[in-house]
Amino acid sequence: MLEHKIAVIAGDGIGPEVIAEGVKVLNAVAEIDGGFSFDFTHYPWGCEYYLENGAMMPQDGMEQLAKADAVFLGAVGAPGVPDHISLWDLLLKIRKGFDQYVNLRPVKLLKGAPCPLADVAPEEINMTFVRENSEGEYAGSGSWLYKGKPNEVVIQDGVFSRVGCERIIRYAFEVAREQKRSLTSISKGNALNYSMVFWDQIFAEVSEEYPDVPTHSYLVDAASMFMVKDPKRFEVVVTSNLFGDILTDLGAAIAGGMGLAAGANLNPEKKFPSMFEPIHGSAPDIAGEQKANPLATVWSASQMLEFLGHKDWADRLIEIIEEILTEKCVLTPDLGGTAKTSDVGDEVVRKLKGV
Repeated sequence: MLEHKIAVIAGDGIGPEVIAEGVKVLNAVAEIDGGFSFDFTHYPWGCEYYLENGAMMPQDGMEQLAKADAVFLGAVGAPGVPDHISLWDLLLKIRKGFDQYVNLRPVKLLKGAPCPLADVAPEEINMTFVRENSEGEYAGSGSWLYKGKPNEVVIQDGVFSRVGCERIIRYAFEVAREQKRSLTSISKGNALNYSMVFWDQIFAEVSEEYPDVPTHSYLVDAASMFMVKDPKRFEVVVTSNLFGDILTDLGAAIAGGMGLAAGANLNPEKKFPSMFEPIHGSAPDIAGEQKANPLATVWSASQMLEFLGHKDWADRLIEIIEEILTEKCVLTPDLGGTAKTSDVGDEVVRKLKGV
């Protein structure tokens, strides 16, 4: 039997609650299928670990994770630990260390999901964001000079390499070709006269290899407006690390809320493990109350299943999420219901088993 080794980092806040439902669902899928199984190894890393040990993960943490086929992450961040520490010493450390240069985020209005935009049909919001995930504005390069003095200066560099830009843009073109959809590049070349001009140039170069893929280019401010006013114009979207981070949260807002926001951090060559996570954050204000919506985690589990070669089960999980949203019987408070986090996970399993 095929066995998938999954490293689980439940993390902080609502992370342990939602990740427990994701693990529950994945185990149910494997049990029903019978052709594969999951071997979950749980790591107690995160902000609580940091407060006890002075680090977000042990020194050999990456070596431990490298043994897995994939990483399942709940959430990172908690009061008492600066955000730049929790982010850089765990989430970004994994993304960069395992060269997870593709951040794949679906922005799709599922049937039954709430939408703040008037008169918008579900099929009008169906985007696949391909976000550069390894360099750009989050490269961590810069200087802090003359600290505490009147002439204090901070420089934050954006790092854009030809290799980094070409590979993410080419990956996006492959997705667009496979889905038979258009590809839109989002940049800011009129103001960022080095990095974004370079990005636009490489997008134009790579596009010549894909004459069958319709292309569009927008400045990020115009794209933000059009995502609200005319979201159907976006199908597959490729953009830089910072712009992708911001625009996908905007996408979550118009496609049901953060409780339905899933994300995958991919090393497409599978030289290193890829990582799958809901992107709603740790929400410490409701941690431990069983109010968190686990459907984003279930969607992330769907992404994991597809990446591991089980697309039929990945598609079934999306269908079940839509059934739950449409029936409106088992929903958490963020979607207007009264169900507990575990109730939603149980409902997914019940539908998987057809009982």
